[in-house]
Amino acid sequence: MKKPVITQAIIDLYDEYTHAPLPRRVFLTRLAALAGSTAAASAILPYIETSRAHAAIVAADDARLETAHVTYPGSSGPVKAYLAKAKQGAAKRGGIIVIHENRGVNPHIEDVARRAALEGFVAVAPDLLSYMGGTPADDDAARQAFAKMDRAIAVKDADAAIAYLKSRPDSNGKVGAVGFCWGGGTVNRMAASAPDLVAAAPFYGDPPPADDVKNIKAKLMLHYAALDNRINAMVPAYEAALKEAKIPYTMYTYEGVNHAFHNDTAGERYGEAAAKLAWSRTMAFFKENLS
Repeated sequence: MKKPVITQAIIDLYDEYTHAPLPRRVFLTRLAALAGSTAAASAILPYIETSRAHAAIVAADDARLETAHVTYPGSSGPVKAYLAKAKQGAAKRGGIIVIHENRGVNPHIEDVARRAALEGFVAVAPDLLSYMGGTPADDDAARQAFAKMDRAIAVKDADAAIAYLKSRPDSNGKVGAVGFCWGGGTVNRMAASAPDLVAAAPFYGDPPPADDVKNIKAKLMLHYAALDNRINAMVPAYEAALKEAKIPYTMYTYEGVNHAFHNDTAGERYGEAAAKLAWSRTMAFFKENLS
């Protein structure tokens, strides 16, 4: 079957659907108008929606790794999390908190944690929907849950992962955080709220409140997508606040890619070359600051 034409307007509509958010009925109606028909819209959906069936880059049963589902104390009760670490490596290692998108801890985010573990870190991916019962199995249900989430609770529960990692016998006491989309915004907020976060690498995340920027102690590496107009509209004010507060940061904008470019389960929105470059930069950044 011939691949359908997917325009930037269609990708922008999907971004609006997942982040505004739009009711699915409204999204499908508008997608059909852009595509020319309901049938054409149906043909496009598999190319733009995330797919949990996508193969992992690091298999869940990779023999090099130890993985487990754990809990740690959060601000409003136990926080569920996925933990990964390499079997071989230093006795004491830096920790990385992997903050999920607005679909919770799914197989892709667990895969990202395993990638970080293979780089020599103890990686933990907290489920920040834990206080609401945990991530639903269905992505659309997860998206709806995020619309009702109290982000302040989520940030406190993410911050609590720092203490959890630092308390582990395999910790060297240094913890960083990486997050994507909603998780990128949460990492920005962690940097402003947790003085013991050493390094933060948000991917296409919204900035923290401007008044909180001055509180950032972590070293920052910011990743953005050139075609991500929604998030990019917020960047100049964030940069201005960072400069005014004299907060050092490194920022990269990746040409020709969209929001979610790092997510290899995101169909046409995935930008392989940019994703690999951004990840390699992030791992080098963490190795420099968390070793």
